[in-house]
Amino acid sequence: MENWYEKTTQQTLDELNVTDGGLSAAEAARRLEQYGENKLSEGKKKSALQVFAEQFKDLLVIILVAAALISLASGQSESTLVIFAVLLLNAVLGTVQYLKAEKSLESLKAMSAPTAKVLRNGETVALPSAQVVPGDVVLLEAGDMVVA
Repeated sequence: MENWYEKTTQQTLDELNVTDGGLSAAEAARRLEQYGENKLSEGKKKSALQVFAEQFKDLLVIILVAAALISLASGQSESTLVIFAVLLLNAVLGTVQYLKAEKSLESLKAMSAPTAKVLRNGETVALPSAQVVPGDVVLLEAGDMVVA
């Protein structure tokens, strides 16, 4: 099997069924449907309830829960209430911070989404990197990000 870098330009174009003028818009749309968007798949996002529940997995939190239970068993209800209030506040604040960080990360991803210059129907077109499909002729200049 030959590696892609060992092939000539014409061999590569022939194998991908592309002309030197690039893909047609219809063919690009068909390939986008067939192969999907040019982006990494992301894991399943956690719900707010899952994030809240995970706040109680920390060793220090478990120790504080144990201390609250011991305090409850020894009849010191005020200490128990204070410890549980602190644990609840900690979990709420941790959840809010996590969700804000997720939102900020999504905003950063949207702002830094690279674009690509490709040949479509013989013309240079700038489009989001997620819209690049196998067979697109990508035009690169110095400093451009490779969108493959």
